[in-house]
Order: sequence, then structure tokens, then C-alpha cells
Amino acid sequence: MQEKITDRYLKPGYFTNSDHPDVQDFVIEKTKGHEHLEYKLNALYYAVRDGFKYDPYTLDFSKEAMRASHLVNRDYGYCVEKSCLFVAGARILGVPARLGFANVRNHIGTAKLEEILQTNTLVFHGYAEIFWNDRWLKLTPVFNESLCHMLNVEPLAFQLDDDSIFQEYDKNGGKFMEYTHQYGHFEDIPYELFMSELAAHYPHLAENFQDGKLIKLK
Repeated sequence: MQEKITDRYLKPGYFTNSDHPDVQDFVIEKTKGHEHLEYKLNALYYAVRDGFKYDPYTLDFSKEAMRASHLVNRDYGYCVEKSCLFVAGARILGVPARLGFANVRNHIGTAKLEEILQTNTLVFHGYAEIFWNDRWLKLTPVFNESLCHMLNVEPLAFQLDDDSIFQEYDKNGGKFMEYTHQYGHFEDIPYELFMSELAAHYPHLAENFQDGKLIKLK
């Protein structure tokens, strides 16, 4: 039987390791009690979005630490890790899923991070895509609700009728976020590209990125 184009987005990857028992247990626990697939996806989305505090200051770029199975055993993560876990979870539920990456410019609420990075561009921001009703939908289970309220923006909700990708404006109508470059979509984290882009855009931090070790930017 000929493989469907979307079949490869159902298989476990090194980082999106949906075959790991800890990831499978996480999905089972967070989606139990829901009969329909749409509700299971909804429960998974919010479990990832709000169950792990978005933390762009504590970074471990070792390959093992970036796997979905590593995230489920702590309570914080950044965009790439959280999107990776959601993609792995969607695959466990039988929904084709993949990762998307882009560069994002933030206009508010990131002064401390901008000072460290020496730019307001966040490189290789991660989000998720799922194949639903014969189309790919973008979802961002990244910024937890309490953080969004603190930054005066609406949390990105789970929806299956349109992309839920970023908050362009804050609650007062001010410019909040924009995408400046798209890397495209991937079956798994393109680790070498990810690390090289970080080093290229943040040369003053390149040595730390190349080491692939825990970094505390605070």
C-alpha cells in the first residue's frame, strides 16, 4: 500500500519521541475522559500551554534535554520544547503533526530578554502544525495564560477553523508581535540548523550555544 504524504508525520522522531512511555502516559492522563478526538486535542493543547511555564531564560540545548520525554518530567519549557511535546502528543492521538519555525519580533514585554540577546528578534521560535480536515493548521501551545495576562495580551486559544499562531496586537490595540522570517515545517527539530541560526544571530552567546549545555540567562 502506498504511503500517504501525511503518514511520516505520525511517526516518532528523535525529539518528537511519541514512542516514549512517559510521553504516552502524559497524553493518556491529560486526555482521559474525552471521547471525541477534537476534545482530546483540545485537552492536550491546554495541558501543554498552561501545564508548563514558558521560560526563555533557562535553556538546555543538549539533544537529550530537548526531547519531548524530557519536558514531561519538569514544569517549564520554551517554545521549541513545548511545541515538540504537543506534536508528539498529537501523533499519539493519531493526528499528523509537524513543527514550524520562524523568527519573531516582539514589541513589548521582553526588555530583559532583549538586553541579554541584544535584539528584539527571537530566532527560531517554534510552533506546531496539525493536519485536520484536509489542511494544515498552525497552533501555538507555548505562552501560558498567566504570562499572557501579565503582558496584556489574549492567550492563544485552541481552534480548528483557522490558524492560532501569534498575538499581533495587545489588548489595547498596540503592536505586540510580528513574524519576520519563516523557516518552514519539519518532521522533527532540525537541530543543526537550529543551533547554527542561534549562533549566527546571537554571536555574543555563540560559545554557550555550541556547547549545548544548560544556560541561565536571568
